[in-house]
Amino acid sequence: MPQTYSAIYLHLVFSTKDRRALLADSFRPALHSYLGGMLKERKSIPLAINSMPDHIHILCSLPRTITVADLLQDLKRVSSKWIKTQNESLSLFQWQPGYGAFSISTSQIPRVKTYIANQQEHHRKIDFQEEFLWLLKKHGVEYDPQYIWD
Repeated sequence: MPQTYSAIYLHLVFSTKDRRALLADSFRPALHSYLGGMLKERKSIPLAINSMPDHIHILCSLPRTITVADLLQDLKRVSSKWIKTQNESLSLFQWQPGYGAFSISTSQIPRVKTYIANQQEHHRKIDFQEEFLWLLKKHGVEYDPQYIWD
């Protein structure tokens, strides 16, 4: 084949350092827009972005020219710098080092978009840690409970 084609979609989840509630309602919509712009610059298609005070969910395509690890490292690095400019009290802001990256089939995109859009309602029932463990189990990701949290 003379050309390369791909259709790879990811549900990305990562939290603030120590899962601290630092993502204020006042700047979260701007953060979502900023992340969407960053994804587009990297030839990714942002399909859904939403967050809670302590974590973020992103549904996007994975460009064929970048690895998952490189995409996440770049998103976290650049957005962390942007967040630090939003408020003096956030000058030491950090994302948690780890992340969740789950492959999503094309047929599941509408379902995952709805799930991400409904984060505020969803988190009235369970916290981030419960949600993340559920995602790991749902996607068949093995983990050692001793090392899942810092």
